[in-house]
Amino acid sequence: MLMYPDSLKNLIESFENFPGIGEKTAERMAFSVLGFDEDKFRLLQENLEDVKNNIHPCKICNTLTDKDECMICSSDLREKGTILVVEDSKIVFLFEKLGTYKGLYHVINGLISPLDDVNPEDIGLDKLLDRVKNENIKEVILALKPSVEGEITSLYIKKILEGMNIVVTRLASGVPIGADMEYIDTLTLERALEDRKELS
Repeated sequence: MLMYPDSLKNLIESFENFPGIGEKTAERMAFSVLGFDEDKFRLLQENLEDVKNNIHPCKICNTLTDKDECMICSSDLREKGTILVVEDSKIVFLFEKLGTYKGLYHVINGLISPLDDVNPEDIGLDKLLDRVKNENIKEVILALKPSVEGEITSLYIKKILEGMNIVVTRLASGVPIGADMEYIDTLTLERALEDRKELS
């Protein structure tokens, strides 16, 4: 039985590390790369190195950026009194594609998960709390995954903001339980944001 050369096998296995990429798709991707001409291959290599070396969390909100501050935090056109809390930078870009939300964002480092030994201090909630205290925030919108971990995290954030005269809201129902936010269609997401409810 003919086996892939080690270098090709390693490339296929690297592509399999991508979410949602199985063996067959990884093989197609690897053979596509092998078909690149020199310029196309070099461009891919340069882009990967550029992302690795220059993309990092915004020092204020943790959204991925190539500057010290992301374009949202540095903009004078955003509504400074509202922060939308998400668990991943991908969700920030998803909301930005909607074009309807004009406030600020804050990316936390995942969700509280006692079963996985992920505690509140592990996801950087102290940074969120500092922003709320220092930036005259009036509303915190929670756009976290509708799961047990998302619920635990939402309730904890609500608790640490008590007594600060902050309105804490969450996306309206309609977002499927357990769904990854990035796979929710834009119309559902837009309606969930518009119809958000105060977290009691």
